[in-house]
Amino acid sequence: MKEDIKTARTLDCLGLYCPEPLFQTRENIDQINPGEILEVITDDPAAEEDLKRFAKRTGHEIVSFEKNDTQMRFLIKRTE
Repeated sequence: MKEDIKTARTLDCLGLYCPEPLFQTRENIDQINPGEILEVITDDPAAEEDLKRFAKRTGHEIVSFEKNDTQMRFLIKRTE
């Protein structure tokens, strides 16, 4: 996993399932400043589509997405 990107906040959603990772991502992205990056770690299979759709709809940028057998890691840059 990339470690060279500085994150403002890390959101651990392991063990949480739809729609909780999406709700918590929405709450947490509002608590960081524009230009900062939120790290989201989840093992919810629905989160991949949910968070990608959320970022596209809200204009935030997914600067990194990594997936392995058990979990996913999103780095989402707040744009507004």
